[in-house]
Amino acid sequence: MPGCFKKTLFALASTISFASFILIAVAMGTQRWMTGKMLCKTGADLVNATDPELVKFMGEISYGLFRGGKIRQCGLGGRRSKFTIFPHMVKKLNTGLHVMIIMFLCVAMGFSLVSFGFCILNAIKVPYRAIKGPAGLCLWNLLAGGFIALAVTGFMAAVKLHHLTERIANFRENVFQFVILEERFEDCFWLCVASATAHAVNLLLIAISGIHFPKIKTKTEEANVTAEDIMY
Repeated sequence: MPGCFKKTLFALASTISFASFILIAVAMGTQRWMTGKMLCKTGADLVNATDPELVKFMGEISYGLFRGGKIRQCGLGGRRSKFTIFPHMVKKLNTGLHVMIIMFLCVAMGFSLVSFGFCILNAIKVPYRAIKGPAGLCLWNLLAGGFIALAVTGFMAAVKLHHLTERIANFRENVFQFVILEERFEDCFWLCVASATAHAVNLLLIAISGIHFPKIKTKTEEANVTAEDIMY
């Protein structure tokens, strides 16, 4: 049976692993990954709009991995619309990268649950196999955190290098062309970053659990040892 200190550490690690699973699930299920401001360039060019008038042509966009919404401002008031990434829009994006991001997060969720289960196992008893013990826990948390980091990096690459927001804004826009003026990573993106950080914390807790602290002897024990030494 593990000691009280190790039980506490593994119980805390199991809670963090499950919290990481929840964070990824929430992040994937909502559309607040990215928000931005977009300018209707076609409308602004038609009326030769000056800086104060550009406000009439500035809309907003927000999206996640599966859906999003935007407000088009082309001089005639705002028009709100919603869209889904699958099955049609994804063909106009970097399809392979977008699908890989989703797959990485799904794999990370799986490893988070594996870590959760083995943390509970280590809190209850000392496993005989190394893969079920602290070494295995390090592996599962390293894999989970690594896949989340890959997903986050892939999403940043899609936004910055492949102009994901601009492609989404101009999807099926035959008349107007939109230019992205501002982009912001939102709550769901940072939830994934927090999830990766949680697994890093787990690695630290597992490392601490392997430290063998010296036992502090009571005065009674020291007195008994001394008496026996004198007798012999």
